[in-house]
Amino acid sequence: MTQLPTLDQVDLTQKTVLVRLDLNLPFQDQQVSDDTRIRRSLKTLTYLLDHQCKVVILSHRGRPKGIPNADLSLEPITHLLPNYLDCPVFFAPDCIGSVADKTIRSAPYGSIIMLENLRFHSEEEANDPDFAQQLAALGDLYVNDAFSCSHRAHASVVALAKYLPAVVGFGMQEELSALNAVLSHPKRPLMAIVGGSKVSTKLELLRNLINTVDYLVLGGGMANTFLLAQGQDIGESLAEADLTETALAILQQADAQGCRIILPVDFQSPTDTLKIMDIGLKTTGLIQSALEHCQTLVWNGPVGVFEIPPYDQGSIAIAQHAAHLTQNGKLISVAGGGDTLACLNKAHVANQFTYTSTAGGAFLEWLEGKELPGVSALS
Repeated sequence: MTQLPTLDQVDLTQKTVLVRLDLNLPFQDQQVSDDTRIRRSLKTLTYLLDHQCKVVILSHRGRPKGIPNADLSLEPITHLLPNYLDCPVFFAPDCIGSVADKTIRSAPYGSIIMLENLRFHSEEEANDPDFAQQLAALGDLYVNDAFSCSHRAHASVVALAKYLPAVVGFGMQEELSALNAVLSHPKRPLMAIVGGSKVSTKLELLRNLINTVDYLVLGGGMANTFLLAQGQDIGESLAEADLTETALAILQQADAQGCRIILPVDFQSPTDTLKIMDIGLKTTGLIQSALEHCQTLVWNGPVGVFEIPPYDQGSIAIAQHAAHLTQNGKLISVAGGGDTLACLNKAHVANQFTYTSTAGGAFLEWLEGKELPGVSALS
């Protein structure tokens, strides 16, 4: 990984700093149900406040498609920040123009100014240079601390970095180091667990992983396509019959590369019909014993329909075993993606993994070996 410019390398005296965060938080009954992304941003925010900067937060929420929508305003998140940071917090009802400029100018140094949802302007997702220049006009320095948005070529992630001195934030720096250590210089044997419903959405990922990992565990609906390709009766299970030839080719390629693919050998299914919903006890044991031989695990996607008990048992058992090995210093474990983290939380082991990534799409694209636009923009 190219060394990226970092916050501690720049002069912050009397600076107005634009910080791109991902505060697209999950809400339930109008309350934030998971504040992980706020907590991950605190190291960067505190550092800037300690240096008496004006800290201007850029973020998005939901998919308003360029149209202002009160239900997707960032104002409710602004009200949460004083619970985490001891400083004045202000809100600007737009992210560009005189409204934003006036709010920033009137705020004291050592305060936070939250700008309104970037995606209320369609130019954000279009990576529009004029929009990026309007954002740049509001500050002196740009910090990207939103790894989970860095696979998107959006104005606040890519174009903005051209118009201001740009550095990586501490949260994103930690994320990149943790992920880089796993795939660039992993301690071997290395296992990847990949779940999810479709092979079609993860073809590039599978092709990249079989060249990289020693064990590849396939779960979820994706595994059913491979079982079908091998001639197994999967009943009414979710599968992509048109991709059986592709699945066979992946199995052959893995064999040639010396990558061992682990597929379910038994499963959990409703009593009245053959519909694979989770891996069975034998498969769970097989994965757990393979993990005993590994030094590194990277995990994206549960191995069953974990949101419907009892079909969460396979994923939970693997999560707990991986956490146990990690806590005993035998395994480096990295997990990413919303469903995977929800699964680790359900198993009460999220804090027992070496590193958990809040990113979904960015984590996947990084696993696929792709260059992320938001990271390239900083180098």
